[in-house]
Amino acid sequence: MPICAASVRLEVIVLLEAILIGVPMFELLRRPRRLRKNAAIRNMVRETVLTKNDLVMPIFVNANIEGESPISAMPGISQWGIQALDQEVELLLERGINQTLVFGLPEEKDEEGSDTWHENGITQRAVRRIKEKFPEMYVITDVCFCEYTSHGHCGVVAKDGKLLNDLTLRNLQKQVVSHAEAGADMVAPSGMIDGMIVAIRDGLDDANFHDVALMSYAVKYASAFYGPFREAVDSAPQFGDRQTYQMDPANKREALIEAGLDFAEGADVLMVKPALSYLDIIQDLKREFDAPIACYNVSGEYSMIKAAAEKGWIDEARVRREALLSMKRAGADIIITYFAKDIALEL
Repeated sequence: MPICAASVRLEVIVLLEAILIGVPMFELLRRPRRLRKNAAIRNMVRETVLTKNDLVMPIFVNANIEGESPISAMPGISQWGIQALDQEVELLLERGINQTLVFGLPEEKDEEGSDTWHENGITQRAVRRIKEKFPEMYVITDVCFCEYTSHGHCGVVAKDGKLLNDLTLRNLQKQVVSHAEAGADMVAPSGMIDGMIVAIRDGLDDANFHDVALMSYAVKYASAFYGPFREAVDSAPQFGDRQTYQMDPANKREALIEAGLDFAEGADVLMVKPALSYLDIIQDLKREFDAPIACYNVSGEYSMIKAAAEKGWIDEARVRREALLSMKRAGADIIITYFAKDIALEL
């Protein structure tokens, strides 16, 4: 039987190392494989564990439908009418997912996105229904304007197409107060508008909603991974893009500046969005800030896994678990993911 040259070289290396460190040949000091011998020991020494408490499931509520409307670009995810919303919330609770992030799609859009602060806006109606029928569900509301405005941008826009930062802050204050009045437990501003955290915190506190928590989309990149989401909420900008108020994917130091500002302004939770391509940013925020760190496993990340699984190229269950574990291992305390209700069956 021929001798493998690589095997001979390995034996020589092991012998030389043993001589150099004074250990008899093959009497190794450490054998890491001992702790991988079987499932029992692997479970005992596992460093990162994913639980249902880590997960937040997004829900899309559409004022223009009555039942369920599947989203073609996001297999397994649907828009829900107010009346049909109950079945989705019931399913989440049955599977042990007690946290949801609500996105609203209004009946009509306008230049300012005024449905976002109306008492009977779609998000307000959805929150009231969930809290009245399922008070154990922790409800987070997305706070933004892109899916509510006729132009698709995240605030008030001037005639020249520029987003007006400070006028948008006033509308954000009205929006979050209306969400709190409806019963939201936490608000999550996603527009990356300068000063949004201090404005929102002041607005909530002035209205005596001191206990409403604030999760900031502190580090939100201008990412190509948002594509399927824009179908889900019909939020593609009608002109220009969002690169003036979302971060350049090439920038790392800027993420710490943005997160630092939001933390100083009173954010209770800091979020990184997207997640998979920005694990280093999650890790940086975890290291730098004494606050819970969230990440958003966004639509493109979800749909890529779904598409590859449908082709038979990957094992969806294993890949999604590996992806979510990577986010938690990087430092995420909270993971917003469309996989929540499915992976809950395995946890």
